[in-house]
Amino acid sequence: MGQRAYFVFGLLVTLLGSLLSSASVSAADTRTDTRTVRGEIGEVTLTGTPTRIVALEFSFVDAMAAVGVAPLGIADDGKPERLIPAVKAVVPTWHSVGSRYQPSLEAIAELKPDLIIADLERHSTIYQDLSRIAPTLVLKSRGETYQENLEAVITLAKAINKSPEMAARLAQHRETMAAFKAEIQAPGTVQFAVLSERGMWMHGPASYAGSVLDSLGIKGPIPEQTEQAYIPTSLEQLLAANPDWLLIGRYSEQTPLDEWQSSPMYSLLRAVKHDRVVEVSPGLWSLSRGMLAAEGMAENITKLLNSQL
Repeated sequence: MGQRAYFVFGLLVTLLGSLLSSASVSAADTRTDTRTVRGEIGEVTLTGTPTRIVALEFSFVDAMAAVGVAPLGIADDGKPERLIPAVKAVVPTWHSVGSRYQPSLEAIAELKPDLIIADLERHSTIYQDLSRIAPTLVLKSRGETYQENLEAVITLAKAINKSPEMAARLAQHRETMAAFKAEIQAPGTVQFAVLSERGMWMHGPASYAGSVLDSLGIKGPIPEQTEQAYIPTSLEQLLAANPDWLLIGRYSEQTPLDEWQSSPMYSLLRAVKHDRVVEVSPGLWSLSRGMLAAEGMAENITKLLNSQL
């Protein structure tokens, strides 16, 4: 090899080393940079990757688990069984900080968090108190639609320093949901509702479950222009909707459904006539409200509907 060739070879090696070094520094910078993230209330300024995160809604836990992040504290209502299996696979242990409705400020403070993620509807009144404990990012959770959730996780990912991972996971999620949609045959109308001792609530098109079903090409019996996400439901209202499938997420053993089943009107429901009243996991269909939950719901409904063909 001539002198000129050695010179060119050496120059190439030097340039390659420089590029690799720059890439390494650049990658490191993205993990230790200071960034400002704007939420539904105010903004948070964060440096590096938070490691002691407290999440005050299940949807935030779902989003973090989707990119392999386990929060330190969760407002789990004192019912750890409410976390779905896909989330528990990533988050096997955590500290409970009370209910989502009224999380314990003392329990949160004891964990010395470096980031708190709170819900606009439930926690706006305690935002100042939370902010005194740690930087607090407020996002929408309750009442959020499926598409709104996919947008919100981008903001959450920036806060937890996982933007590239979340972008990749979102792409994978969209492929997964498209594959399920392609498998589903025309099912008629499908209605999801939750049941407790206090009553039944149908989840309308503006709810998370309703919008996930719509994204899969599955229509519900409630008009799309209905803005109310959770609709208190009597037997008469259920009969007026009269879905082909009724999916029920039960929160308690004794519910109004026990009384309705003895009514002649109940037997007039199409879902009852065709044995299409099905109990599903309320944790999956109502509480988790994230990508992992949506994929579980899609798998659930695809198997259910296609089994009837």
